[in-house]
Amino acid sequence: MSLSSVSIRRPVLATVMSIVILLFGFIGLVFLGIREYPNVDPPVITVSTSYAGANADIIESQITEPLEEAINGIAGIRTMTSVSRDGRSTITVEFNLEMDLETAANDVRDRVARTVGNLPPDTDPPVVAKSDANANPILFLNIQSDKRSLLELSDMADKVFKERLQTINGVSEIRIWGEKKYAMRLWLDPSKLAAYQLTPLDVRNALIRENVELPSGSVEGQFTELTVRTAGRLTSPQEFNDLILKEDMGNTVRLRDVGYAELGPENLRTSLKRNGVPMVGNAIIPQPGSNHVEIAEEFFRRLEQIKKDLPEDIKLGIGFDTTVFIKDSIKEVEQTIFTAFALVVLIIFLFLRDWRTTFIPVVVIPISLVGAFFIMYLADFSINVLTLLGIVLAIGIVVDDAIVVLENIYAKIEKGMPPYEAALVGSKEIFSR
Repeated sequence: MSLSSVSIRRPVLATVMSIVILLFGFIGLVFLGIREYPNVDPPVITVSTSYAGANADIIESQITEPLEEAINGIAGIRTMTSVSRDGRSTITVEFNLEMDLETAANDVRDRVARTVGNLPPDTDPPVVAKSDANANPILFLNIQSDKRSLLELSDMADKVFKERLQTINGVSEIRIWGEKKYAMRLWLDPSKLAAYQLTPLDVRNALIRENVELPSGSVEGQFTELTVRTAGRLTSPQEFNDLILKEDMGNTVRLRDVGYAELGPENLRTSLKRNGVPMVGNAIIPQPGSNHVEIAEEFFRRLEQIKKDLPEDIKLGIGFDTTVFIKDSIKEVEQTIFTAFALVVLIIFLFLRDWRTTFIPVVVIPISLVGAFFIMYLADFSINVLTLLGIVLAIGIVVDDAIVVLENIYAKIEKGMPPYEAALVGSKEIFSR
């Protein structure tokens, strides 16, 4: 006995089944995440190593090549590429699709850990990172001003925007692009260094020796105990200018004698610009499986609240918003559904001229589509461009099947067969094919 015959013989059971399908479909729809692309973690591992002050040739010979030799022996590698630039080495390892991402990451970490001892002593520890499909930002907010420096804008992006946006439900991280961090920059005069018989290495050693804060213990009495704190950190340009570099025969050479210190940005080589205007910005990184559309809606609500407290010289703009494409895809699906409904109603009514018969596909199509959301939830899918494309294609299949079955049953009724028997025979003919 087929499902179609059971539904015809027991209409109450068929009605209950339809209600259950709708109920579970709506439950699945509530819990489904909405994003642009599926949440897929490709088996790609990245090894990043920093070596400040080294040129690209040293990076390649002393860091990239030893790490490549160690990683190359891992099984399952499909491709391995590397980039050596001034101060940084980046190795990207792509594994075969059947390779487990966690296993691949552990293998790479083990090989890198064995090679750390062969790297230069001043090299930062290599960072092994897995490729994450959720690491791509979905929104980017531009922050610029005609009166404020990039240092001030970076501080505002961190303490104003980041603090108030990172609590949005579903947000994993707020990154600051184009950020300029405060740093104490020391400018040295080579001729003065030579006159005092000093080198930049002597300045570096003096900084390491003097700019340090060590635990000083405590002073204990019969009834009191005081913690002693020695202020050894240099914090202002004046303190750095007074730094003693050398003492010889009663003569003291300070930093101000061979150069000067000033407070400025840590990085002067890179900057973020739009239309030639320097700026900083906040990039919104979502959590795995989160609803990107809800994040964007809450983001714009909070942004309107933040704008009320901003100075007049601060200008905001949206660099990109990937949720626009998701919303357009959802609108396209809605238009397809409405178009399919209209065509089904129109075609069936024109050819069969019976409103009751026309009403049947109008009820069946939503049940089929809504029920698919629960299957998507069980399969850990999300509402994205690809799944919406599948739904659009499924709409055509459902509409075609509904019309074919209904037309076959109606044709038998026109030949004189009773409606009940025509439904059983007509549906059985289509179902068996």
